[in-house]
Amino acid sequence: MGKFRIRFNKTAGQPNRGTIDHKWRVFDENGKEYICKKVVIGTPSYTESDPNGNDWNLCTIATMTINREESVIIFN
Repeated sequence: MGKFRIRFNKTAGQPNRGTIDHKWRVFDENGKEYICKKVVIGTPSYTESDPNGNDWNLCTIATMTINREESVIIFN
Protein backbone atom coordinates (compact mmCIF):
# COMPACT_ATOMS: atom_id res chain seq x y z
CA MET A 1 0.00 0.00 0.00
CA GLY A 2 1.12 3.51 -0.66
CA LYS A 3 -0.07 7.07 -0.96
CA PHE A 4 -1.08 8.23 -4.42
CA ARG A 5 -1.89 11.71 -5.69
CA ILE A 6 -4.33 12.08 -8.58
CA ARG A 7 -4.53 15.23 -10.67
CA PHE A 8 -6.35 16.31 -13.85
CA ASN A 9 -4.03 16.34 -16.89
CA LYS A 10 -4.25 19.93 -18.17
CA THR A 11 -1.73 19.11 -20.94
CA ALA A 12 -3.49 16.04 -22.42
CA GLY A 13 -2.70 15.61 -26.11
CA GLN A 14 0.56 17.58 -26.01
CA PRO A 15 3.90 15.84 -26.76
CA ASN A 16 4.76 13.22 -24.09
CA ARG A 17 1.47 13.94 -22.23
CA GLY A 18 -0.67 11.13 -23.69
CA THR A 19 -3.54 11.50 -26.13
CA ILE A 20 -6.37 13.96 -25.68
CA ASP A 21 -8.20 11.11 -23.85
CA HIS A 22 -5.47 10.71 -21.20
CA LYS A 23 -7.12 13.00 -18.64
CA TRP A 24 -5.46 11.85 -15.40
CA ARG A 25 -2.01 12.08 -13.85
CA VAL A 26 -1.17 9.77 -10.95
CA PHE A 27 1.92 10.23 -8.77
CA ASP A 28 3.27 7.55 -6.44
CA GLU A 29 5.19 8.15 -3.20
CA ASN A 30 8.48 8.40 -5.12
CA GLY A 31 7.12 11.03 -7.50
CA LYS A 32 6.85 8.67 -10.48
CA GLU A 33 4.09 9.88 -12.79
CA TYR A 34 1.57 7.71 -14.64
CA ILE A 35 -0.80 9.14 -17.27
CA CYS A 36 -4.08 7.34 -17.91
CA LYS A 37 -7.54 7.69 -19.40
CA LYS A 38 -9.55 6.61 -16.37
CA VAL A 39 -9.10 6.25 -12.60
CA VAL A 40 -11.21 3.95 -10.40
CA ILE A 41 -10.93 4.64 -6.66
CA GLY A 42 -12.24 1.92 -4.35
CA THR A 43 -10.65 3.31 -1.18
CA PRO A 44 -11.25 6.38 1.00
CA SER A 45 -9.86 9.55 -0.56
CA TYR A 46 -9.19 13.15 0.46
CA THR A 47 -7.88 16.40 -1.06
CA GLU A 48 -4.66 18.29 -0.44
CA SER A 49 -2.59 20.92 -2.20
CA ASP A 50 0.51 19.70 -4.02
CA PRO A 51 3.90 20.09 -2.32
CA ASN A 52 4.44 23.42 -4.14
CA GLY A 53 0.97 24.72 -3.31
CA ASN A 54 0.15 25.34 -6.99
CA ASP A 55 -2.47 22.66 -7.66
CA TRP A 56 -4.84 20.42 -5.77
CA ASN A 57 -4.70 16.63 -5.65
CA LEU A 58 -7.16 13.91 -4.83
CA CYS A 59 -5.24 11.47 -2.61
CA THR A 60 -5.74 7.89 -1.56
CA ILE A 61 -3.78 5.30 0.38
CA ALA A 62 -4.17 2.07 -1.55
CA THR A 63 -2.70 -0.61 -3.75
CA MET A 64 -2.48 0.47 -7.39
CA THR A 65 -3.25 -1.83 -10.32
CA ILE A 66 -2.69 -0.73 -13.92
CA ASN A 67 -4.80 -2.02 -16.81
CA ARG A 68 -2.50 -0.95 -19.64
CA GLU A 69 -4.77 -2.30 -22.38
CA GLU A 70 -7.56 0.12 -21.42
CA SER A 71 -5.31 2.77 -19.81
CA VAL A 72 -7.08 2.54 -16.45
CA ILE A 73 -5.53 2.82 -12.97
CA ILE A 74 -7.45 1.09 -10.18
CA PHE A 75 -6.97 1.74 -6.47
CA ASN A 76 -8.01 -0.95 -3.94
